[in-house]
Amino acid sequence: MSELRPYPKPSYPQRAKTALHYLLPQLAVTRAAGWLAERRWGVLTTLAVKAFAARYKVDMSEAEKSRAGDYASFNEFFIRPLKADARPIDANPAALCLPADGCVSEAGAIEAGRLIQAKGHSFSALELLAGDAALAAEFSDGLFLTTYLSPRDYHRVHMPCAATLRRMIYVPGELYSVNPFLAQHIPNLFARNERLICVFDTGFGSMVQILVGATVTASISTVWAGVVNPPRPQTVLQWLYPADGADAVKLEKGQEMGAFRLGSTVINLFPQGSVRLNDTLRPGAPVRMGALLGERAEAV
Repeated sequence: MSELRPYPKPSYPQRAKTALHYLLPQLAVTRAAGWLAERRWGVLTTLAVKAFAARYKVDMSEAEKSRAGDYASFNEFFIRPLKADARPIDANPAALCLPADGCVSEAGAIEAGRLIQAKGHSFSALELLAGDAALAAEFSDGLFLTTYLSPRDYHRVHMPCAATLRRMIYVPGELYSVNPFLAQHIPNLFARNERLICVFDTGFGSMVQILVGATVTASISTVWAGVVNPPRPQTVLQWLYPADGADAVKLEKGQEMGAFRLGSTVINLFPQGSVRLNDTLRPGAPVRMGALLGERAEAV
């Protein structure tokens, strides 16, 4: 379980590095990255993919297309699908599976309506959920898991369990990088950044899965709505979905639900008493989509 640990005063180089991110023209950089990532430049694209894969030690053998030359654009490579057997899904019906590859940023209890961001920093569930007090109350004293996706990771996001989508909320915001260094140095980072909040009904109770935007995260997409951003409106937008019928969005455990065009963070929220998190989900622990996230509380 996470706890709010005191964080030492940052050094001058750390303060300078953080200040540079405050000054960065986030939207311009993100738009430029998105434009470049969509270009189809033949051999130049292949060289860029090869260089990126080498720099970040990307395991191309897991991908459906294992050769750099198979990708027409950098974005095609970045959201590359994996081979069918690359990520086995935990088969226990009383268990939830991890939604993404990456590493644990933080995990634990939502205490007094606040989640741990990093050592010395917390933020409120109410701010994270765009000021929706009723929604935040559903997860009061519940549990959360924050997963950071690094540049080398698989960037499609999947479902921890079978679920029915009830709401999708787009929240405009900043586009700070969400790497571990800035998570330690920028207060309320995840509640300040652009994000897409997906609210589901599940056999474990309500569940929220939040896709957080970041610098050079040029877009976020879902399987039911396609690319949600851009455009980037300056107001909160909400979509409601029926529980049944032709317009219902029902997803199975392990099924893809969305993707990042360049990397970011996924945050999951669970109500009090619904699940028990896997004890291995400690800050910095590597995780893989499909592995054990937790189990139904009464099954433990």
